[in-house]
Amino acid sequence: MIAIVGLVIGVAAGLLLQPTVPLILQPYLPIAVVAALDALFGGLRAMLDGLFDDKVFLVSFLSNVVVAAFIVFLGDQLGVGGQLSTAVVVVLGIRIFSNAASIRRHIFKA
Repeated sequence: MIAIVGLVIGVAAGLLLQPTVPLILQPYLPIAVVAALDALFGGLRAMLDGLFDDKVFLVSFLSNVVVAAFIVFLGDQLGVGGQLSTAVVVVLGIRIFSNAASIRRHIFKA
């Protein structure tokens, strides 16, 4: 229940305050969102499997975002930011869809 209240407060604050992302951070925001979604779907899958651990989830969430942003940053420094961004999105997308399929199988038994 606390998580849902926090989500509602966060969404409301975002809509009311309409924060802007600095130009220097804009290339990293979509990658961070995809990495966070990967951690969320992994956490949901673990919860449905009865293996959820809040410490593991928190570390996974933060490390996914930091590592994905670092890979994109490194790609920008090497001049191949677009290619590495695509690679990160593809890898995390595969993981998200794999977790989503597992969640679907668990919920619908199909």
